[in-house]
Amino acid sequence: MSNIVFAESHAIARLESPDTKLEVIVYKTATGAVQYQLLSAKKALLAPSNLGLALNNTSFQTGLTVVNVTSPITQTGSYKLWTGKQTDYDFEANSLTVTLRNSSAHEIAIQFRMSNDGLAFRYELLGESTDTRVVMEEFTEFAFFADTQAWLQPKAEAQSGWMNTNPSYEEEYLQQVSVNTQSPSSNGWVYPALFKRDQNYLLLSEAGLPAYYSGTNLRNDEQGNFFVKFPHPSEITTNGKYLPEHSLPFVTPWRIVVVGSLASVFESNLGTDVAKANQLTSTDFIKPGIAAWSWGLLKDDSTIFPVQKKFIDYAVDMHWQYVLVDADWDQKIGFEKLQELSDYAQSKGVALWVWYNSSGAWNQTVYSPKGSLLTHTDRATVFEKLSSMGIKGIKVDFFPGDGSSAIAYYEEILKDAAKYKLMVNFHGATLPRGLQRTYPNLMTVEAVKGQEMITFFQDFANRQAVHTATLPFTRNVFDPMDFTPMVLGDMTDIKRSTSNAFELALPILFLSGVQHLVTTPEQMSQVSEPVKKYLRNIPVMWEKSKLLQGFPGKHITVARKSGCEWYVAGVNAMEENLPLELDLSFTEMQDATVYVEGQHNREVNSYDIKRPQLQLVVKPNSGFVIVTRNKANNQTQRENSNACNI
Repeated sequence: MSNIVFAESHAIARLESPDTKLEVIVYKTATGAVQYQLLSAKKALLAPSNLGLALNNTSFQTGLTVVNVTSPITQTGSYKLWTGKQTDYDFEANSLTVTLRNSSAHEIAIQFRMSNDGLAFRYELLGESTDTRVVMEEFTEFAFFADTQAWLQPKAEAQSGWMNTNPSYEEEYLQQVSVNTQSPSSNGWVYPALFKRDQNYLLLSEAGLPAYYSGTNLRNDEQGNFFVKFPHPSEITTNGKYLPEHSLPFVTPWRIVVVGSLASVFESNLGTDVAKANQLTSTDFIKPGIAAWSWGLLKDDSTIFPVQKKFIDYAVDMHWQYVLVDADWDQKIGFEKLQELSDYAQSKGVALWVWYNSSGAWNQTVYSPKGSLLTHTDRATVFEKLSSMGIKGIKVDFFPGDGSSAIAYYEEILKDAAKYKLMVNFHGATLPRGLQRTYPNLMTVEAVKGQEMITFFQDFANRQAVHTATLPFTRNVFDPMDFTPMVLGDMTDIKRSTSNAFELALPILFLSGVQHLVTTPEQMSQVSEPVKKYLRNIPVMWEKSKLLQGFPGKHITVARKSGCEWYVAGVNAMEENLPLELDLSFTEMQDATVYVEGQHNREVNSYDIKRPQLQLVVKPNSGFVIVTRNKANNQTQRENSNACNI
């Protein structure tokens, strides 16, 4: 937090949210520094916090003079997403721009946007140049008060971990810690970071990265002040850059502070509202879906022709759209037999995704195909062939981190894949930061400690419920997340801590444009017909999402609408039973089916209800699902697509 006495500063701009509940005040200090302060209902949520950038040839930290402050204007817009908590989005925000000049006569503008759910701001470097400018440091600060609590995920050390594949945003969130808590990693904390002061929650993130910018993260000091941090120099593609570099003019990503109740955070769209608009002229090939995936539980030995053909039959039986053929398929199956699998799948109404290794020289991974996506020419050759084979998507793994060259690599893959009508899933990757709006063929991104790690580590399997109850309030708020959920049987050498009812809730709790469900055909053969019916009809897109109740890391209940149905799902991560009283009147239900834990944790009981009010007691490490049928249509959406009167 700045040590400048508040009385030595004077306000140069004020901006309110459209509903007037939130306000940002911009100050200029006696030293010519610029600060901002965020308030809710006139109560400060952040202390005055510094702004500014340092370039390779100049700095905008102190000695600044005000050139201009624009009058506030209202901005509105709408867009569509294939991968989010709803399909159609409308936004409204008030904005103004503060232009500043430093002692070297260079100018910078700071654009502020205030929505009802929070603040976004970014820097705009003005002028024109033929040479490039490098952003060496960003002085952006989030000065929290000492009584603020935090949910923070460390960013792994660069070039650490298995085969030097870190960082890949695959750590766990520390729960409800003090804001002066230091990261166990010198690489700081990742976005999104969640905070709570009194009854207000704040979520920090960034969105709308230009392809030339670095993905940033957070560091903090012992006073609880957080700062924007650039990535480690090793987080680059081969011979690539790690700092932002571009000719003038250029802009930074948006810095985002969501503010409000926990429901406001969960339901916020700020991270996609400020993202760059859709850059694709054709989107007819973008089709969300459910995927069967052998590698999730059966690992490397399953990437063979007979097993993949079996999983195609499995997807057909479950009415799922896709099968993912994972690493080393080029060696264990080969292109000729992959074509045979693709033809067989298409004859059954199913399509294939295939795995690729993104890597050049930045890690030690040996899984293949490797090294075939590094240049535009390479990608065009590969993507043209895959498209001609009827392949619908690619999973690309093992990226180097957040350097500007890595960020550009993500975008280049998406652009080239779109030309050949291929959807994309990034693994071993960074946070999408709204990239799914800009390139909607980006269906999902891992960037999470997911089911894969549960199959490897018993201690993490024991903490699965806490992790699950944290992610919808953090990692999955804005961006699709490929957790690869749902195990309905045993795991090799790992004892499950969760019930099957808990696992059934995960495809509703977690948002992903393609939801890879890892339970196997053998496990599915042991579940009841009502459970199979539920899994055969899981929606692939949502029209609306609501938080019904919850607390990060302890419990959560959500409701998501698809057509004439509402899907209500919840889990309990606490050590004691969770009593719930639910009122589902908002669904205008005719009746509903409830799925809950039976006499033991592998059993799921289902029953129908007529009244929208019900009581449940959810055991520790367990969960539930409720599927409603609307008064206008008591059939499921896949059984009847008629419009309903909600």
